[in-house]
Amino acid sequence: MQLVRPRGYLPSYVYRGIKVITIAIEYLVLIALCGFVLMPIGWMFTVSLKPEGVPVFTIPPEWFPTRYWEWSNFVEALLTPTRPFLTYTLNTLVIFSGNVIGSLFSCSLVSFAFARMRFRGSAWWFNFLIITMLIPWQVLMIPQFLMFHKLGWYGTYLPLIVPAFFGNAFFIFLIRQYMRTIPRELDDAARIDGCNYLQIYWHIILPLCVPVLTVVVVFLFLGSWGDLLGPLIYLDNNKKFTVAIGLANFATRANPNNNQLMAANLIMMLPPMLIYFFAQDKLIGGISSVGLKG
Repeated sequence: MQLVRPRGYLPSYVYRGIKVITIAIEYLVLIALCGFVLMPIGWMFTVSLKPEGVPVFTIPPEWFPTRYWEWSNFVEALLTPTRPFLTYTLNTLVIFSGNVIGSLFSCSLVSFAFARMRFRGSAWWFNFLIITMLIPWQVLMIPQFLMFHKLGWYGTYLPLIVPAFFGNAFFIFLIRQYMRTIPRELDDAARIDGCNYLQIYWHIILPLCVPVLTVVVVFLFLGSWGDLLGPLIYLDNNKKFTVAIGLANFATRANPNNNQLMAANLIMMLPPMLIYFFAQDKLIGGISSVGLKG
C-alpha cells in the first residue's frame, strides 16, 4: 500500500539543506560584521608597521600590511626616553593594584554588612549609599583636589589610590546583590560551628563571591587603564605618568609620529582584550548572577 503524502510535504533532506543554508548565511553575516568592526584595527596595525616618512593616509586606505614591516616602531614606542610607554604601563599597574586591594577589601566588607547582617537603619543607610551614585564626579573634583593638595599628596599616586579604601557605591551595590543570592543556611551552620561574623565573611562568603569580585577587578582595570583626567590633575612628573597621559602626549599637533602613535594605541588595547579573554566566563557569570534577589 502506497502512503499518500500531504500537500506541501518536503523530504527530510530538504529541511536539513535549508537549515544548513540558513546557518551558513548567519555565519557569513557575522563574519562580515566582524570584518567591518576589525577594519580600523587593521588600519592601525598597518600604520604602526610603516617606517617614518611613508604616507599614512592613502586612497584607497590600506587595511592590512603588505609592504612594510617595521616592528621597531613598537620597541621605540615602549622605550623612547621622552615618552617611555613601558614606564607608563608600570605606573598604571601600580595604581590599578592599589585600587584593587582597596576596593575589594572595603566594598566586600561593607557589602557583607548590608547583605548578611541585620542592624537598625540598614535599609536607610543602603538607600543613602545608592543616592550618592547620583553625585557627578565633576562636583567633587575641586574639593578633592584642594583637600589632597593640603595634605601634600599632589604629585603622588595617593589621591588615585587612597579613595578606593573608602568604598565605591556601585561596587558595594553589585557585591551586595550577589551576596544576597547565597543561602543564609550557610551562615547558620557556620555559627553553630562557632564562627563569628568576620570568619563567616572570610572563610565562607568571600570564596563564593569570586565571580562578582572578578567583575569588580575588570571594571577597576578598565577604569585605571583608561583614566586620563585623574592622573592629569594629580601627577606632574613625566616618570609618574600613566598610559592614558602617555598616549595623549603622543598625539601632538606639531610633527605627529603617527607610526608610533598607532603602535602605542595597539599596545594600550592589548591588556583589556587579554583580561576579557581569560576572565570572560567569570565575568559573564558574575554579571548574570547579580540582581537575582532584590
